[in-house]
Amino acid sequence: MSDVLFGPATGVGSMPGTDAREAAKTVAGSVEEFPYLPELPARGPGADMIGRTIGMLVEMYAHVEPSGWRISDRPGRDTRRARSWLGEDLDALEEFTQGYEGPLKIQAVGPWTLAAALELRNGEAALSDAGACRDLTASLAEGLRTHLADVRRRMPGAWVTLQLDEPSLIAVLRGQIASASGYRTHRAVDRQLVESALRDVMGVSEGPVTVHSCAPDVPFALLRRAGAAGISFDFGLLTERDEDEIGEAVEGGTKLFAGVVPSTDTALSDPAGSVMGVRTLWRRLGLNPGTLAESVVITPTCGLAGASPAYARAALAHGVRAARSLADNPE
Repeated sequence: MSDVLFGPATGVGSMPGTDAREAAKTVAGSVEEFPYLPELPARGPGADMIGRTIGMLVEMYAHVEPSGWRISDRPGRDTRRARSWLGEDLDALEEFTQGYEGPLKIQAVGPWTLAAALELRNGEAALSDAGACRDLTASLAEGLRTHLADVRRRMPGAWVTLQLDEPSLIAVLRGQIASASGYRTHRAVDRQLVESALRDVMGVSEGPVTVHSCAPDVPFALLRRAGAAGISFDFGLLTERDEDEIGEAVEGGTKLFAGVVPSTDTALSDPAGSVMGVRTLWRRLGLNPGTLAESVVITPTCGLAGASPAYARAALAHGVRAARSLADNPE
């Protein structure tokens, strides 16, 4: 897959504040070689990543209960609001990427995190019902097909990457998702079933698909088998157990979206210092330093919704400088 499909640095998804134009302007101006569609969860339910993705579903609807999002018979106010905000965000990004040609990233929640978060009418997670999981996966795939076509129509010069957010994936695989009562957990989902649903959803994209998780123990091999061209993770959560899978991923051509820039306000180190761990990992794995820049995209550790607007801008700009440092001095 051509490296031109990805830029050197990007963001994860969420941004602070409630102003779609301000967020799009910040993103387009800060990560200009790999902009992305911002999410603004501070606006409320429907702007959060779960609500936004529910708004994309086809022939499946949900509304907000005190416990979270619950399946409905018809689209109500919450679904309409989610769709309205998505349209507003797309309008803003379209405005600030006029004439842009290059990689562009959009995000949606993957089928397993969605199944863990979305409640059936009885209050239990959709994850508890195999049929509901199948229906949800099919609805999500169809909704993403439509969403991707809309993005390509609006930004015809962009090469669109789809990012699936799967922060709950490991908990799903390990049977750690709590039931509605909180007294037990839902049983672990078979790994082949998890892989198959991910493959079905990834299959609707004409461009590359990445999977993001800022949880520990990202299942690199499973995601690669499912078809992920890139894997996005919090670099600080890696352990030695992950290293063999990372080495295999790099050698197999998988792009690593390395979350090295803190996602909440803090003093930022020099850009070279931020990627020191990446260089060290490369040496430890015996990988060719010359492949660093083409194998790694630099990102914040997670979304920036909890940051101040000034820090969010600084973090994105810092990621761009860190990526440049990696390219200029791979050793």
